[in-house]
Amino acid sequence: MFKFIVAALFLAPFTTHAADWLTFAHDPQRTGWAAEERTIAPSNMSDFELKWKSKMKSENYSLSALTAPVVAGAVSTVHGIKNVVYVAGVDGNVFGIETDTGELAWTRNIPTHTTAKKYAYQGTFLCPNGITATPVIDRRTNTLYVVSGDGMLYGLDLGTGASRFAPMQFVTPFSKMQSLNLVDDKIFTTLAQGCGAALSGIYSIDIKNPHHPVVRQALLSNTNTAGLWGRGGAVIGNGRVYGNTADGKFDTIAGDYSNTVIAASVSDLDVVDYYLPPNWVYLDKKDLDLGAGSPVFFGMGGRNLLASASKEAVIYLLDADSLGGKDHQTSLYSSPKLGNGDDQCCSGLGIWGAMSTARDSDGKTWLFAPMGGPPVKGLQFPITNGETPHGSIMAFRVLEDLKTQKPVLEPAWISGDFNIPDPPIIVNGVVFALATGENAVQKGGAEKRLLNTQPAILRALDAKTGKELFNSGTAFETWVHFSGLAVSDGRVFAVDHNSNVYCFGLKAKTN
Repeated sequence: MFKFIVAALFLAPFTTHAADWLTFAHDPQRTGWAAEERTIAPSNMSDFELKWKSKMKSENYSLSALTAPVVAGAVSTVHGIKNVVYVAGVDGNVFGIETDTGELAWTRNIPTHTTAKKYAYQGTFLCPNGITATPVIDRRTNTLYVVSGDGMLYGLDLGTGASRFAPMQFVTPFSKMQSLNLVDDKIFTTLAQGCGAALSGIYSIDIKNPHHPVVRQALLSNTNTAGLWGRGGAVIGNGRVYGNTADGKFDTIAGDYSNTVIAASVSDLDVVDYYLPPNWVYLDKKDLDLGAGSPVFFGMGGRNLLASASKEAVIYLLDADSLGGKDHQTSLYSSPKLGNGDDQCCSGLGIWGAMSTARDSDGKTWLFAPMGGPPVKGLQFPITNGETPHGSIMAFRVLEDLKTQKPVLEPAWISGDFNIPDPPIIVNGVVFALATGENAVQKGGAEKRLLNTQPAILRALDAKTGKELFNSGTAFETWVHFSGLAVSDGRVFAVDHNSNVYCFGLKAKTN
C-alpha cells in the first residue's frame, strides 16, 4: 500500500492535536500534507460520502464568498469537547461549525469602522472590500486570528468566538490579503493589486506582547505592482518568509522586486534573497508573472528546497537558502513547459494557487501541481487517466540527479479531467483536489465570470497512480473561486460560492 510517512521538516513549529488543520495548506511551509492522518486510505475510499452540508448566513460578493476552512480538534464549546471547522465570509461574518454534525458552535460578526475609497480596482472582484485572508489558529492560546475588511486583526476564542485579542490595525483598510500564517508569535500575510492603495509586500505583526504589537512590512514595489496573491500568502521555512511576486518593474536599487521569488527574514522582514527568472522580461510582457501561485517549502537530501510555479506552467526548484545562486537567476532545476501552450495570461491556464508536497514510505518526495487547461503538446507521463481539456493534477517525483547531485522532477502521473483545479492536499496515500467549476476567463469582468459555471466536484486520487477513488458527483450546489481544502480526523472540508460548508467522510460502521 502506498503510504506517506512523517518528515520533521514538514511539521508546523507549534503544538498541534491530531485533528488540527490550523492554517491554509496545513502548515507554515504550505505543504498541503496531513502527515498525521491515518483514518483515510486508498483501500476505504469506496466508503467515502457527503456527511453534511451546512449553509452559512454570509453574503457572497462578486467572486468571493467564504475563506478556505481551518480546523481545530478537542475544542471546549458550550456543547462539550468538539472538533470545530472555521470559515470567514467576505461580508465579515465568522463561523465555528461542529465537524460531527454541521451545527453552528458560534458565529461572530467582524465589523468595519470605515468605508472604502474609490481606488482603481476597489469594489471589483480584485478588491472586494471584505475578508479575503484564510484565518489561522494558535493552539497555544486556543485563538482564531482573522483580519477584517478594514485591516484590523482580531483574535477570537476557538470555543465561543469571544474576543481574546483586542483588535489592532494590521494592514491598510480594504487591502487584498492572502492566507494568514503564524510562526514565533508573529502573524504574516501578503498584499497585492493596490487594493486600498496599499503597497505590495509581506506584512507581519508580532503579538507576543498584545499590549505592544509590532507591525513590520517588506515592501516590494513603489507602486501597486509586485503583488503576492498566491493562495498560500506568506510561506515560511527555516527562518525565512517566501513568496512569488507579480508583474511590474524590477530594480533592486529602487526597491522593486516584481516577477521574482522573494525571501525575507522571519524576525524583521528584511529582504535577504531573491530569484529572478531569466525570461522575466517576457513573463512581464505576457502577464505570466509568478504572483498567481505560492511556492512550497520542503526538505530533501539535506537541502531546504522551494518549488515555485505559476501561469507560465514552468516549475522551478530552488535552493531555499540561496535562491537563484550568486547571480540570483540560476535555479537548481527548471522544468520544461508543462501547460498553457499559447502563453495566455488570464483564463485560468497554467499553475494557479499553490502546489503541494509529501513524502512516501520509501522516502521518496512527491510534488503535486494543479494545472489549468490541457498539458502542453508532447508532454509524456508514464501513467495517464484520460483526456484533460479543462485541467488536471500532475504528479512528479523529486529525485536527485546522480551526476549533478541536484534535484530534478520526474513525471509520475497525470489525473483525469479537472474543471479548473484548486490546490491538492495529501492524506495517507490519497490526493484530494477540487474541480472548482468556475469561469476563469477574466475578459468581460466579474459579471461574465458569474456565467457558464459548473458545480464544484471533490475528487480523491490514488497518490501512486492518479486513479480516481472517489467523486462527489452532484453534492456541491455551485462553484467556488480561489479556495482550498482542509482535512481533520478522517473528514475533508470544502466551501462553495453560495456560502455552503461541506463535510465528506467515511460511512459509519454498522454492527
